[in-house]
Amino acid sequence: MQAEPTTYRFDISGMTCASCAGRVEKALRKVEGVVDANVNLATESAMVTTDAAVTMQSLVHAVEHAGYGASAHVETAAPVPQTEGMTRETRHLLLAGLLSLPLLAPMLLMPFGVHWALPGWAQWVLATPVQFWLGARFYRAGFAALRARSGNMDQLVALGTSAAYGLSVYHLLAPTGHHAAPLYFEASTVVITLILLGKWLEARAKRQASDAIRALQALRPATARVLRDGVEVEVPISKVIVDDHVIVLPGERVPVDGVILDGSSHGDESLLSGESLPVPKAPGDRVTGGAVNGEGRLVVQTTAIGAESVLARIVRMVEDAQARKAPIQRIVDKVSAIFVPVVIGIALITLLGWGLINGDWTQALLNAVAVLVIACPCALGLATPAAVMAGTGVAARAGILVKDVEALETTRQLRTIAFDKTGTLTVGKPELMRLHALDGDDADLLAFAAGLQQGSEHPLAKAVLSAARTRGVAAADVGEIRAVAGRGVQGRRGQVQLALGHARWMVELGIDMGTTQALSDTAARDGQTQSWLASNDGTGWRLLGLFAFGDALRPQSAQAIAALQAMGLRVLMLSGDNHAAARSVALQVGLDASDVRAELLPDDKLRLIHELSGQGPVGMVGDGLNDAPALAAASVGFAMGSGTDVAMHAAGITLMRPDPRLVADAIDISRRTVRKIHQNLFWAFIYNVIGIPLAALGMLDPMVAGAAMALSSVSVVTNALLLRRWSPRARD
Repeated sequence: MQAEPTTYRFDISGMTCASCAGRVEKALRKVEGVVDANVNLATESAMVTTDAAVTMQSLVHAVEHAGYGASAHVETAAPVPQTEGMTRETRHLLLAGLLSLPLLAPMLLMPFGVHWALPGWAQWVLATPVQFWLGARFYRAGFAALRARSGNMDQLVALGTSAAYGLSVYHLLAPTGHHAAPLYFEASTVVITLILLGKWLEARAKRQASDAIRALQALRPATARVLRDGVEVEVPISKVIVDDHVIVLPGERVPVDGVILDGSSHGDESLLSGESLPVPKAPGDRVTGGAVNGEGRLVVQTTAIGAESVLARIVRMVEDAQARKAPIQRIVDKVSAIFVPVVIGIALITLLGWGLINGDWTQALLNAVAVLVIACPCALGLATPAAVMAGTGVAARAGILVKDVEALETTRQLRTIAFDKTGTLTVGKPELMRLHALDGDDADLLAFAAGLQQGSEHPLAKAVLSAARTRGVAAADVGEIRAVAGRGVQGRRGQVQLALGHARWMVELGIDMGTTQALSDTAARDGQTQSWLASNDGTGWRLLGLFAFGDALRPQSAQAIAALQAMGLRVLMLSGDNHAAARSVALQVGLDASDVRAELLPDDKLRLIHELSGQGPVGMVGDGLNDAPALAAASVGFAMGSGTDVAMHAAGITLMRPDPRLVADAIDISRRTVRKIHQNLFWAFIYNVIGIPLAALGMLDPMVAGAAMALSSVSVVTNALLLRRWSPRARD
């Protein structure tokens, strides 16, 4: 029997560029039993899928052997503090700036006619701590890569700045002639300072890109007010157990997932589902941890805690999507793997070319340094994951959860969208759509039916009772109620018998249904389920009226279909319901009869998805257990968050609220995210395509090269952050 695969997630430290991520990934894949490994530079994390024989310790050892740090990712409902790392980065940046400024000052003052320079020994004193203390990270990471017979950005920085520093020390110790020897301490220190600035800006931008996760993590309160032995006790959230009764006061965040036992209120779930309007909450309704309680005091019975809560699952899903690698990133990884050796080769050619042709080995060395410094592949490594982080983050805030980044990339290519009808385009539960009393008194007709249906759990009974409450009709006093198998329900009001059921039962009771054929035909044409109410006062049964039930259309369905069609997609509706009901819904949402497939079994839906996939990428939108095979088979499956867990597991994207307009929003954010990836890759490549030749030709000073390199990394992350301005169309 084959062992079930296990997925581990690690936090990786010490990565600085795409080559580093590739090296960690390569080291993990070499571990026997590893099925798949994805390393993400932007999130500094790795996801590893293994068979049962692989231990976490062996994976950590492989990463450490490659020269990096690894620790198991700890899931927490609280925001992950990152201030310590940022403080260290800030401290090092400020120190590097203070030490570099006196070295750079002569160059800054020269345009103003001020000719001043520090003595050589003073320059050496200022440059040395920058080179070997603040810049030690580049040596450590560079040597680690060298031991693993690999290349990375740190080697380029270490080689370039060491060359400038070493040449300066040589000139300082062995001056020639009567003139002061040229020193280049400012070049090495300023380059390191600029790279540290780029790293600081990068870290800051990456924190902004992952704001969505921290916002979700911050939703859960640290404590909960729990009833223990009839007394309210405030306990840490970790101490709450399933079935605990939790008190939630007005204005507080709900600390757990649960069911309301007592109290009524409204819940603000906007940060969880993107739903902008408060949702009414009453006893029996479910509440989700992280939602804000409105005006009422609630007693909630806990149903899920910790990692099993909805909030924890949402955070895990977003984190997993951000940690996985987009298919397009694999091309970048292949380029990055050969990039560093090629750049070192170009730098060596530049050094020899300038030295042998012009005989100016000092200038040759500076040009080679410029080549090494500007060629940092950091921007290449950040181009894709930065955009994915921003895209999945903003989608999560809108109520669109992307399970994996492949789904995000594929969604933009969809050509056809197939909607399940029930529970997706419709509400998924019957409602009383039409009421017709033969004597014209609809209120009495509804009161009699409500009296018969009191206490029943049948979906049609609930629809009758709901209609009575909505219309303010009190249920009539009906006794001796009993269900008649296969026919309906019967009862007595005073001396009058009442019967509510289908038309065949009415015929069995001796009622002539011919006079109501027009009413019956109208309901049948709309695909509505019919129930008839009859009475018998001792003189025989007579018909009182018709109840027609249907699955109400979601108010946003027509807008959703129109939005998708405006985006150039073909939209189909798949339904297990009868043709009349399916055509009625299709007409209301703006679909042609040719776009409707009815009376389908799960196998039929699966077969249709396979057929449609032959014509191009197809998306499937569903919510039920019977939709799971089609959701899994589609290029991208969209599961309604109000549906079953099976559907959500089978789908690539989950819509956190039952609003079909979110499908168009998901396609829109997918298109925008992939567009940002392409833009970022273009800019990352163009920096090197333009910068490396200019540096090799001696047209770039090492300091300018360092600034350009830092700018390239910051620009791709900043460009990705523009996605945060996106807002969904599905706003109420």
